Amino acid sequence: MSSRAAQTARDPSVEVKTFYVYLMTNRSRVVIYTGVTNSLERRIWFHRNSTAKSFTKANNVDRLVYYEQFNEARDAISREKEIKGWRRQKKIDLVQTLNPKWRDLRLEMFGTDSGEVRRPRRCD
Repeated sequence: MSSRAAQTARDPSVEVKTFYVYLMTNRSRVVIYTGVTNSLERRIWFHRNSTAKSFTKANNVDRLVYYEQFNEARDAISREKEIKGWRRQKKIDLVQTLNPKWRDLRLEMFGTDSGEVRRPRRCD
């Protein structure tokens, strides 16, 4: 048990953070982007609304197609690195295990329409 988990077990008032590894793609599914964050809603908002020149903006990566949750940042980062090292087909297979139709999971999770530009609240 990690020290954080042990502290949380002793003190239920300690907030447990959630970390996410996520995969996003574009409309044509040409690009599969892998990332890690502690606020999935906020991170997706930035991918979709950023004006900065970035990989996701340049490739129109705007659809959340897969994610995993973790209680520890190091576990999420480790998983992100693992997935980033995979060949494309293995990433496709991973997405298809839980999302065979490649639906945009953002709509189900956060209930926001693609045209809505609502900035999520800050997560500390």
